[in-house]
Amino acid sequence: MSTETTQSSPEGKNGPVQEERTDPPAETTSISKAGDGAAISEPGEPDAPADRRRWIALAIVMTAAFMDLVDVTIVNIAIPRMRSDLGASTSAIQWITAGYALAFAAGLITGGRLGDIYGRKRLFLIGISGFTAASLLCGLAPNPDVLVAARILQGGMAAMMVPQVLAIIHVTFPPHERGKVFGLFGAIIGLGAVSGPMLGALLTEWNIAGLEWRPIFLINLPVGIAGVILGRKFISESKAPKALRLDLVGVVLATLALVMLIFPLTHGRENDWPVWGFVCMIASPAVFGVFIAYEKYKIQKDGSPLVELSLFKVKSFAGGIAVQLTFGIATGIFFLVWTLYMQMGLGWSALKAGSTGIPFSIAVSAAAGMSVQKLVPRFGRKVLQAGALVMAAGVLLYIWESDRYGMTITSWQMAAPLIVMGIGMGLIIAPLTDTVLSEVPREHAGSASGLINTTGQMGNALGLGLTSVVYFGFIEDDRVFGPPYVDAFHNAMWWVVAVLVVIFSVMFMLPRKAVPMAEREGGTEFAG
Repeated sequence: MSTETTQSSPEGKNGPVQEERTDPPAETTSISKAGDGAAISEPGEPDAPADRRRWIALAIVMTAAFMDLVDVTIVNIAIPRMRSDLGASTSAIQWITAGYALAFAAGLITGGRLGDIYGRKRLFLIGISGFTAASLLCGLAPNPDVLVAARILQGGMAAMMVPQVLAIIHVTFPPHERGKVFGLFGAIIGLGAVSGPMLGALLTEWNIAGLEWRPIFLINLPVGIAGVILGRKFISESKAPKALRLDLVGVVLATLALVMLIFPLTHGRENDWPVWGFVCMIASPAVFGVFIAYEKYKIQKDGSPLVELSLFKVKSFAGGIAVQLTFGIATGIFFLVWTLYMQMGLGWSALKAGSTGIPFSIAVSAAAGMSVQKLVPRFGRKVLQAGALVMAAGVLLYIWESDRYGMTITSWQMAAPLIVMGIGMGLIIAPLTDTVLSEVPREHAGSASGLINTTGQMGNALGLGLTSVVYFGFIEDDRVFGPPYVDAFHNAMWWVVAVLVVIFSVMFMLPRKAVPMAEREGGTEFAG
């Protein structure tokens, strides 16, 4: 077996990290580990077993990414049924979603680093095994506390699994095939976003074997088990033997700062906003400051910080991170509040609520494809800014319709504002990452990508925590459904509009015309 050594970001203190690969480019001999053996195909034999195995490996990791994305979107639609079945409090409802996002955000960068050190295949298999086991715990949860704990575990395991997906793709496919592969990856992501809410609605409404909402988690079991078995056989191992060290202190400080902010927000209302909550929230920025100071020390000590602080000297990256964070807050508020509005406010079934979102999902997919292929190359950041304004216009239209029609509003009347909102969101989410990375040095592209994803999850968790203030804070008794939930929806939507206006303003920090990194440098490195 031959071994190829390539440079992979990020750079360490003593020079660039060297990445060991066990799968040479397709132009030479192709070797793919399969269990304890290896299959070899000679050049010019595209149909040889190794070539087919590469695509099977792709299907496995993409299925895992699809499973993770669906699990994020599938839960919201079933939350009212979970609350009724388990007798969950409003804070428990928030933690069922925010706990996953928080654990995911806290572990993403570390998960990528662990893959570099111990092997991407190994971490992928650990992640998907843990994710599957956590899904079983979610499906069997007898009370809200167990469900919240299982969701936090699920988010942590997703943080081990998901960063390996792009890294495995990167080391498995040669440069000339990656464009097609990442196109497929984008399509899978879009499919997950579209199908999640509807799948959750169907599984909840069908009440399979009298399990009510539990099949939304249990459906992961056969998928996860198949992923583990096939992944062991078809995925090739790769790692960076000289990768940077883990920054566990940085992980603890960053997570502590987030928890000190989100926990009081989530539990404060139910406890009449105690003093300890305000103390925690005030102290959170101080802990975050300690985190930054420690990261500077870590850079001087061994050059292996959790966050590469020099990235924030790039104006477009700093602005992009701010956009990602605030956009996560907006979506975190909207999707939870929207679900509660339709089911607990208007009294709709999960299936009716899920099908109402179909025009929104289609609009997001259509606008995303158009923005990347045609609009952004021509108009640059104006497309993203237009997206923020269009999405805000859709929210305003939604507020107006909800106020005008009240409890008698129908699904088809919601279609117009949802389509407008979907178009706006599609114009933002598809080109945002590439735009943010466009001025980042190539050697830091991997850590920058991880930080962008982490920030989005942090924003989502913060937005979910803020629903205690902007939504439940306007409901006197959350056990009384109907009009109180509708009125609270109006208030929360005004907050979403305000956040979108902030996003529009921050977008001026993005480059006017971003050249995709793939065109500038011949491809982006994914190093967790």
